[in-house]
Amino acid sequence: MTECILATGVLETVPTGAWIIPDSPRSNLFLSLVIPTYNERPNIRLLISELVRVLDQALPQNYELIVVDDDSPDQTWAIALELTVHYPQLRVLRRLGERGLASAVLRGWQVARGQVLGVMDGDFQHPPETLLTLLAAMEHHHDLAIASRHLPNGGCQDWSLIRRILSRGAKWLSFSVLPQLKQSVTDPLSGYFLIRRHTLLNIAFQPVGYKILLEILSRTTPQNICEVGYIFRKRHAGWSKVNAQHFWIYLKHLLRLTQVG
Repeated sequence: MTECILATGVLETVPTGAWIIPDSPRSNLFLSLVIPTYNERPNIRLLISELVRVLDQALPQNYELIVVDDDSPDQTWAIALELTVHYPQLRVLRRLGERGLASAVLRGWQVARGQVLGVMDGDFQHPPETLLTLLAAMEHHHDLAIASRHLPNGGCQDWSLIRRILSRGAKWLSFSVLPQLKQSVTDPLSGYFLIRRHTLLNIAFQPVGYKILLEILSRTTPQNICEVGYIFRKRHAGWSKVNAQHFWIYLKHLLRLTQVG
């Protein structure tokens, strides 16, 4: 079961099962930005405040923020729900019985009202200011704008050598298994991007693990892809959820993508 609690306090049921993005709703909203969370209580207040500050400059009254929380034990969803009193552009989706970042993103997009769909982390590793550059790319008629760590002006802040090696290895493994990706992007594992809704229609996604962009790139045909460099920052607060199990889940997902159309 999945609950979507709107800013109005109305309880909305979200369809479970099929991972299909519906066609454009009757809405004039330009952007729906999904923030998947799990135990992000120390970060969520400041993050929403910063996102509103940035987006009110670029898209006043033309965006929504959708926090999709996997029923966090620290009640991140409850804190986010409290914030809806102050931020009417914020919606909160509390998932019960479902887990995983990629599937959380898709659930958020299923209830989204924007013409452009996006995702970013809930821990400040993705700088909110980078949204301005991504939005500029979308306004220049790109279908997909990706924040990349692997451009000359990109990078990772305070990563250990082991994590850098694993990240680079995962990237080049994706290029080896899905060589078509190398022709279009430098960072197929990015978790920070914007995409036009129409690009995702009529596709039954099979979300596994944490890398939704990888599936999008292998199963859709976005035109005019743009990448912008950014520095992947260290966490503002809390603990990283990345562990060895995530690498094996990634391998499983990569192999599955070679078998689906």
